Amino acid sequence: MAGPHLQQPSFLLATLKADCVNKPFAQRCHDLETVIEEFPAKELHSIFPWLVESIFGSLDGIIVGWNLRCLQGRTNPTEYSVALDFLDPSGPMMKLVYKLQAEEYRYDFPVSYLPGPVKASIQEQVLPECSLYHNKVQFPSSGGLGLNLALNPFEYYMFYFAISLITQKNSPIAHHISPSNSAYFILVDTYLKCFLPTEGSVLPPPSSNPGGAIPSPTPRSPAVPFTSYGMHHTSLLKRHIAHQPSVNADPASQEIWRSETLLQIFVEMWLHHYSLEMYQKMQSPHVKLEVLHYRLSISSKHHGSPAQSSYQALHAYQESFKPTEEHVLVVRLLVKHLHAFSNSLKPEPLSPSAHSHTASPLEEFKRVVIPRFVQQKLYIFLQHCFGHWPLDASFRAVLEMWLSYLQPWRYAPEKPPQTAELLPRSVSEKWAAFIQENLLMYTKLFVGFLNRALRTDLVSPKNALMVFRVAKVFAQPNLAEMILKGEQLFLEPELVMPHRQHRLFMTPTLSGSFFSSWPPTITDASFKVKSHVYSLEGQDFQYKQMFGTEVRNLVLKLAQLICQAQQTAKSISDHSAETSASHSFFSWFKFTPSEMNGSYTGNDLDEIGQDSIKKTDEYLEKALEYLCQIFKLNEAQLTQMMMKCGTAQDENGKKQLPDCIESEDGLILTPLGRYQMINGLRRFEVQYQGDTELQPIRSYENATLVRLLFRLSSALNERFADQMDVLCSREDFVGRFCRYHLTNPHIIQKIRYSPVLKDRTNQNWGPRISLRFLASYRTLVSLLMMYFIASWFYIGPVGCTFIILLGYFLYAVIMTFFYEGWKPHEH
Repeated sequence: MAGPHLQQPSFLLATLKADCVNKPFAQRCHDLETVIEEFPAKELHSIFPWLVESIFGSLDGIIVGWNLRCLQGRTNPTEYSVALDFLDPSGPMMKLVYKLQAEEYRYDFPVSYLPGPVKASIQEQVLPECSLYHNKVQFPSSGGLGLNLALNPFEYYMFYFAISLITQKNSPIAHHISPSNSAYFILVDTYLKCFLPTEGSVLPPPSSNPGGAIPSPTPRSPAVPFTSYGMHHTSLLKRHIAHQPSVNADPASQEIWRSETLLQIFVEMWLHHYSLEMYQKMQSPHVKLEVLHYRLSISSKHHGSPAQSSYQALHAYQESFKPTEEHVLVVRLLVKHLHAFSNSLKPEPLSPSAHSHTASPLEEFKRVVIPRFVQQKLYIFLQHCFGHWPLDASFRAVLEMWLSYLQPWRYAPEKPPQTAELLPRSVSEKWAAFIQENLLMYTKLFVGFLNRALRTDLVSPKNALMVFRVAKVFAQPNLAEMILKGEQLFLEPELVMPHRQHRLFMTPTLSGSFFSSWPPTITDASFKVKSHVYSLEGQDFQYKQMFGTEVRNLVLKLAQLICQAQQTAKSISDHSAETSASHSFFSWFKFTPSEMNGSYTGNDLDEIGQDSIKKTDEYLEKALEYLCQIFKLNEAQLTQMMMKCGTAQDENGKKQLPDCIESEDGLILTPLGRYQMINGLRRFEVQYQGDTELQPIRSYENATLVRLLFRLSSALNERFADQMDVLCSREDFVGRFCRYHLTNPHIIQKIRYSPVLKDRTNQNWGPRISLRFLASYRTLVSLLMMYFIASWFYIGPVGCTFIILLGYFLYAVIMTFFYEGWKPHEH
């Protein structure tokens, strides 16, 4: 390419756009790297928005960009490595970002593509709590199309990177692609490790002057005054730097804003989605009054676009938010890294005064990163997923993300002793403060999972595994005791002055800036728990105890369903074993009654196999054991429950009827009975009680042959009806033989005791010939195979037919000796 002095920005942009069509991907990235190195920031300024959109796609999802979510090293190794190198924190793209950052350029990001609650509040001219949006809202000039955020290059790049996970979720993704191996997933992990390091400090930006500071956004005054959510003060970091004797003494203090900005953008784009009711619950009482006062004065004139009506605002807040499994996996990656980042905090010094002067901004950031940035929005995100996610195995991603947050000790640097590796690791008392300050994450979401588990099919091995995973986590030694201690602290009566209570229970600005003013220090553990609960659920929240009577009854109901699911899995296993054992040679020529009347409704375990049935039983057995440990269930009560489930089978090995109550109109299903039928735990033994020849044509039968054979058998029965009656009336061996093969004993027995069937005089229930079994594809294939075998041994079709008939006759003679015979009912 020509030197910078020969190129115009518009011509440079046009050249790069043409290269996107004509050049391969690796060559384009190499050319872009050359352009970024050689051209000044003034000329790169015009291509930056186009370049960001060409990489991450457009906000409306029409332009896919590089499609990082589908780019994997296994399928496209060259493009995968080139893309990761180009977008690396020390790669060419970040060099461009820092190059433009030094010149204090600003780029417009439409407010309409922000999450629903943020978009609605800004459009109503009410500024959100998060400092990410402060001094950035730009109102359109006359004739403009909407509000925009004026972002610096780093913010603009990260906004596009984070929101591409949401806007590009409808792009086609092959089933064989694993989200955790995609380039996007790897980049998220790389950015987190770079800007939120667990060891050392944040690396300085790649520039010619590493010690130089990158300027933060210039404050801008909005054209219309905003109602602010919360009290926002001067940045703690700026005060910290201002008091430092030398700016270059601590490079981490200059670059800590990138860590905060990155985390705020990820949390806002990925977790800031919820309903209007939840949005209002998050606000403190004085904020609600300000919003109400503002909406009452909504008729006043403002510069720029008028505020939305309340009806429009309601729908703006309540966006249709359906997170994907990939979205949840990325959030889990964020949660796991934040635990490792927070647990890498250096031990506090013995002297508090020494701590206040020596702690770096990064260390202070680690101390508050989870409660101040993530806790509130993650709790709401999990509540949304627990309440709206389909009742299928894909919920496993949400479950593992939740369990990752509940176990910060898994990401702590200390290692358990080698002698205790085989034993369950006890939860240390040092985590009691975390459990108490996240009490609702443990208790309320556990109740939400119980309600989901009670509505799922626990016979499925995937659902059984999820119950086992939750029970195993909560059964860790000392964890249940610490949760119970947190509940006791919350339920303690108030013994303080009312003014202290109101001050402490005001909703803290957890989603605000790390650098905003700190809340007052709370020394009372009980007040810490109450503040956490009321800040997330409001002052009027009615807490449901995890170890209370109501939840204990839910656990007992789940234990009962686990026992029933174990019995169901066992019966399915036994049925499969009996079916495989009964597939003898002659059973291919005649179906069993269960196949003809459809009384058995199978389960997915029939297709999975015996190994999965064994896994299901193991998962459920261990889950039941863990639940007994957590809730101290009565062994006698549990044994009685299991015996009740075990005796649910009658003498024929069939499951008993679903749970019903007697009424004048017969049996009526209870809610438990409906659940049992929906999940296949119990069923009514419904059998076809009419003429077997007139059953609907089955999928394993040839329809044409069924109709032709029915006409043939009807003609034979009409022609030889009298002769068959005479033969079946005989008391010798010939009579027994004919009665066994020309009558249906099951139907005849039902005619004796069923007045409904007795009244059907138009039906021919007497002796008759049935040829329908010949219409089965299984029978046709068997006969074809027999003829191929006969031709191979030079027997011939006639000899083969003779052998088949002889074998069937011998089988019929043997079965006749075991048949007890039927004597016609004398009227």
